[in-house]
Amino acid sequence: MAFSEQAVREVLQQHIDPNTGKDLISSKAVKRLHLDGNTVQLELAMPYPGQRFFPQFAEQIRQAVQAATGAASVQVQIRSEIVAHAAQRGVPHIPGVKNVIAVASGKGGVGKSTTAVNLALALAAEGARVGMLDADIYGPSQPTMLGVESVRPESPDGKHMTPVQSHGLQIMSIGFLIDPEQPMVWRGPMVTQALLQLINETQWDNLDYLVVDLPPGTGDIQLTLAQKVPLTGAVIVTTPQDIALIDARKGLKMFEKVNVPILGIVENMSMHICSNCGHAEPIFGEGGGARMGQDYKVELLGQLPLDLGIRRSTDAGSPTVVAEPDGQIAEIYRQIARRVAVRVGDMQQDFSAKFPKIVIQQS
Repeated sequence: MAFSEQAVREVLQQHIDPNTGKDLISSKAVKRLHLDGNTVQLELAMPYPGQRFFPQFAEQIRQAVQAATGAASVQVQIRSEIVAHAAQRGVPHIPGVKNVIAVASGKGGVGKSTTAVNLALALAAEGARVGMLDADIYGPSQPTMLGVESVRPESPDGKHMTPVQSHGLQIMSIGFLIDPEQPMVWRGPMVTQALLQLINETQWDNLDYLVVDLPPGTGDIQLTLAQKVPLTGAVIVTTPQDIALIDARKGLKMFEKVNVPILGIVENMSMHICSNCGHAEPIFGEGGGARMGQDYKVELLGQLPLDLGIRRSTDAGSPTVVAEPDGQIAEIYRQIARRVAVRVGDMQQDFSAKFPKIVIQQS
């Protein structure tokens, strides 16, 4: 093959990104292609964070281009380019937030909050700017899971709050504002107002993703979020057994009715791993998440084991992705996070912030 820009483009057209399933030309990933003498300079931008993945992918591209063209040197740079994507029509976007991802479940006890915090941490570990909103007004758990239960957010102007920082996340929760032993005996309208204040009165700082940990069920908080908060998409967490899947299906259908895309399903507690011998046993059944995905044509993002280490790390305020970043379970969370980010990247972009404001004045 001749050494030319067209020859390089032909190589890139045949090179598939394993995360998106698209070639580098049709996906418009190529932002700069320059030939300088016998050197190729290539700059790619991906619509998802991939800090751990990009170096090896860049090396694969470099070798392919060099082998096909005979270039003396091939320089490949890959970066993330995460943009805002469209949400429900008529819902204003949150200042400082590009994309909002809701993590929901139909019932409690399926590990939704643990999944949400590790999803957020995995996105951050891949290089994204991530926030965590604990939307469970009655039972906030994220402050404890992230080891900041004794921290209180600051208010620089008396009207807005600065999110609490932990493990690279920007965090907000009602748990920061109340006594941990104080029961929240609030009715629906008060809970709704508290949730909207937490979202809109927090000074989020240039977030690529805001992960929202929803309480279980399909009540006031879920409906408020679906109708008044610009959700890019939702992740449904379930366990394999039928009783959990019944409620998870209800949660999925609720988001569909309010036109919030389902990014995928996470099956938690897919199997129990014995801490002594390592034997894996599906004590809650098998294949439930996969069957649900097939029924609703939704991707099964990943399956997580019932592992003692997950519980220990979250109780200690250092979730698995942070506590054991090179472990097998952390890798599963990173794969789930990458699939979520890729699904978001495939969605329609939101260009509303680029539209000029038209003001009519009488002279």
